[in-house]
Amino acid sequence: MKKILSLLIVFTALSFTNGQDGEGLTGKSAPGFKLEDINGKLVSLSSLTGKAPVIVSFWATWCKPCAEEMVEYKKIAKDYEEKGVKIVAISTDNEKSVAKVKPYIKSKGYNDFVVLLDTNNEAARKYYVSSVPFSVIINKDGKIVYAHTGFMRGDELKVREKLDELLK
Repeated sequence: MKKILSLLIVFTALSFTNGQDGEGLTGKSAPGFKLEDINGKLVSLSSLTGKAPVIVSFWATWCKPCAEEMVEYKKIAKDYEEKGVKIVAISTDNEKSVAKVKPYIKSKGYNDFVVLLDTNNEAARKYYVSSVPFSVIINKDGKIVYAHTGFMRGDELKVREKLDELLK
């Protein structure tokens, strides 16, 4: 029984990650969406793209790797602010935990982020998000040039490298 369960876990992990870590999205047009921000205003992806790269990060308040990634994205936002780079933090918190999003954002000082709420995972489904954190970088032409699931120290260096490449 243990072997069957282990195989099932491995198979499930492979089915979620196969093609989901950028290979399936990179080079494609970024799927559009319209979501509410933390103040109740509707924001569309198209209103944020076209001038400079945009980082879209799917995250949740309960996700520890998301919290670590957000700290790094805050540094990136500060370093690339003058170049027009935007960070769109899309919370995947559900109806039960969404009330924690606004206080969390304020307490951490993530004022430079566009924070959107995706309580029904409408946008997350369009990006095939199977787990958080999940980030994409969209170039000024609206194409996905980078996609990544998870966060480990050092991943922010890849994001900076891609931004530098796009901003040349």
